[in-house]
Amino acid sequence: MEKKSKTTRVQLELADKSFERLLTLKEKTEATSYTEVVKNALRLYENLVQQHDAGKSFYLKDTQGNTTEYEVFM
Repeated sequence: MEKKSKTTRVQLELADKSFERLLTLKEKTEATSYTEVVKNALRLYENLVQQHDAGKSFYLKDTQGNTTEYEVFM
């Protein structure tokens, strides 16, 4: 029998613009719920913080191959 991990309910209040961003991300990523979007965002953000703490830099490459440093933490 598989154990379910303990969960904690969190209620968020979002401005209309922030909710629209959440809805757009849900649709673009084909997520099944807002919870899935938030969990994926937290995983990504956590990884970016860990990499930044390890002294790594982030770069974006456009279709022509030009790279630009992306400053996540200003």
